[in-house]
Amino acid sequence: MLIHNPQASHAHYPAALRRILNIHRGDESRRWLAPWPLLSRRATPLWSLPELASRLGVAQLAVKDESQRSALGSFKALGAPAALIRLLARQNPALDPARLLRGDYRGQLGALTVISATDGNHGRALAAAAQTVGCACVIVLHAQVSQEREDAIAAYGARIVRISGNYDESVAEAARLAAAHGWQVVSDTSYAGYEEIPRDVMQGYGGIAAEIIEQLAQAAPFSHVLLQGGVGGLAAGLASYLWEHYGSQRPRFIVVEPVQADCLFQSALQGQPARASGTVDSVMAGLACGETSPLAWQVLQLAIDDFITIQDSDAVRAMQTLAAGARRDVPIVAGESGAAGLAGLQRLVDDPAMAAAVGLDRQSRVLLINTEGATAPALYEQLVQESADSVSRRQARWLLANGY
Repeated sequence: MLIHNPQASHAHYPAALRRILNIHRGDESRRWLAPWPLLSRRATPLWSLPELASRLGVAQLAVKDESQRSALGSFKALGAPAALIRLLARQNPALDPARLLRGDYRGQLGALTVISATDGNHGRALAAAAQTVGCACVIVLHAQVSQEREDAIAAYGARIVRISGNYDESVAEAARLAAAHGWQVVSDTSYAGYEEIPRDVMQGYGGIAAEIIEQLAQAAPFSHVLLQGGVGGLAAGLASYLWEHYGSQRPRFIVVEPVQADCLFQSALQGQPARASGTVDSVMAGLACGETSPLAWQVLQLAIDDFITIQDSDAVRAMQTLAAGARRDVPIVAGESGAAGLAGLQRLVDDPAMAAAVGLDRQSRVLLINTEGATAPALYEQLVQESADSVSRRQARWLLANGY
């Protein structure tokens, strides 16, 4: 399903939103994250896929590949660590934020425990950052989080707490445990009385947008950017940065989310933060969220032009498309949530009326964000019918053959 957001604005970036998210704080977070050994020293690739663009009937198709951001395998490597740095700097102004992720203060931070709920990637990033800075970490997992994802989080020293409910119930349990034990919640979703840290998480994602702008250099900006939904943090972090940079010439932003976890779609329908209308469970684990982040919605209600929902089968088809590559298109390892942007684009071009409604045509320049690689390798192989290692080897051969 597709809905246009009548509140979307293409005026200059509003001052009210600049007080929530802005380029200055995004760039500051980027500088503070730079020393972390777990992050790549290079910008993640901005792949051009000319053959797929031709098949989809657009002028240009590019994929910002966050699977290569870190050994953690996803864009979340920018969010939780950025928030943890800012939390520690607020608690102790004598600490140099740029030194925290170098581990320079490990001996001073052992008394702090941070906690968060997660579908997988956020918790893994928080656990890794906590291990680096030297504080303890507790991660709350709901029933649908796989053992494979749990093991990946526990590998970074986090204590795991399992609950029988869904993601939103795990968020509530994390808040309860924090209150009971004096721990600090580092969540990527906001709720009543809890906005500062989710804002810091979203500011961390601004580094992706900064790299995109740098990689484009003098090239024409994208006309359309498709962004994954979830609670709204990634979409808000990237859309706000790109909007502030391009002003009234900003791209058209389209949010993609699972039909059964459509909290942002429902928020657009109702004009306020809303709950999903479905079961929430989805193969797109990172997007299986039932409640919109109210803080993110303050940005999204003005920044996002359209909202589209997709089926799990759409995401699997997109994963397979990206993995396959082509003579001129590099093979890409994209996880279930990572492929959602392409899944949304494929759904749009499959329906000429929907494509026309969002202005997609042969002049369109489209940007997708591959938010994760194979963060659950066994599931990836099951869905793609090829292992992530095999796809990576084909990618390496393609790059060598094409002079990279």
